[in-house]
Amino acid sequence: MNLFDPKASPSRKPDNGVVSSDIVVDTTRKLWFRLYSNTTTAGKMFVPIVVYFHGGGFAYMAANSMSYDDLCKRLAREIPAVVVSVNYRLSPEHRYPSQYEDGFDVLKFIDNPDFEGFSAFGNTDTSSSKAFFIAGDSAGGNLAHHVALKACQHQFSRLKLRGVIALQPFFGGEERTESELKLAGAPLISVKRTDWMWKAFLPHGYNRDHQVVLILYKIGRENMWRD
Repeated sequence: MNLFDPKASPSRKPDNGVVSSDIVVDTTRKLWFRLYSNTTTAGKMFVPIVVYFHGGGFAYMAANSMSYDDLCKRLAREIPAVVVSVNYRLSPEHRYPSQYEDGFDVLKFIDNPDFEGFSAFGNTDTSSSKAFFIAGDSAGGNLAHHVALKACQHQFSRLKLRGVIALQPFFGGEERTESELKLAGAPLISVKRTDWMWKAFLPHGYNRDHQVVLILYKIGRENMWRD
């Protein structure tokens, strides 16, 4: 899979008006994010923040994957927005709930008044809340959903969650869905491969009816990320 995943470096020189930089949150777990800012919005208020989670079945890709670097630049340029692309830990080395914890810890990091990464690019009014959206595709869409649920329970000091953007989110269950059945015999994303992704991601002993996979299950808020 790494053959299909070339990496891109951050760009301090504007690329069609967008600059980017990598910011470390926790060195012990190699948690960091790439911050994208649209230089044309400097000094303007009401620029939204988009916290983005990349796809890859929880096991592949990264915030600096070239395809996601291009996507986040486009989001920053065309919305326009400040984009925070989270580089969360991957399975199978790091199973659930590592990815959710990483995502939420990034939210707390950027909510901290000591983080000044937004000051130069919009959202300059420190007296008001900063609107943010949580977004992601595939496994990142799953992360966006669950991290947003957790965020709704948290009192942020300067962030205000405005919505979730889930692009083809990766959910499932033991019972096959129509879209899964259509993957039979697919060369790259097959049912066999997605089954492995869930097996590598979930805690040992759990199946695809786990509450983070089959979201129709009633989720106790206080135990949402507990086994």
